[in-house]
Amino acid sequence: MANVLAVFLGGGLGSLLRYALSVWIPVTKDMVFPWATFIANVCASLILGLLVGISVRTPFDQRTQLFLLVGFCGGFSTFSTFSKEAFALLERGAYLQTLIYILTSIGVCVAAMAWGYYYTHK
Repeated sequence: MANVLAVFLGGGLGSLLRYALSVWIPVTKDMVFPWATFIANVCASLILGLLVGISVRTPFDQRTQLFLLVGFCGGFSTFSTFSKEAFALLERGAYLQTLIYILTSIGVCVAAMAWGYYYTHK
């Protein structure tokens, strides 16, 4: 039960942070690039990489790992919103913007994860 609570609390905090980011950078119908989701996913990937790199040297206990990695990073990042926004761009006929959004999101998120990992894992 404590593990479930750790994921629940971490996910709630991550989701609140993601919501705050979407309020700070609101999505409009004619938005060219979904910046709030992009930033949330890149930041979550970077944080995940940093935490995984740290945990290699100093392992987290299971609850901390569930709270931070599964809950917080999972709640902060948002693949479903990324998919919805990519589809919305496609529906508008913004094919080049859709391709740029998909490729930069995947590429930058993986690079952020890797950078965070290698930065803390040295």
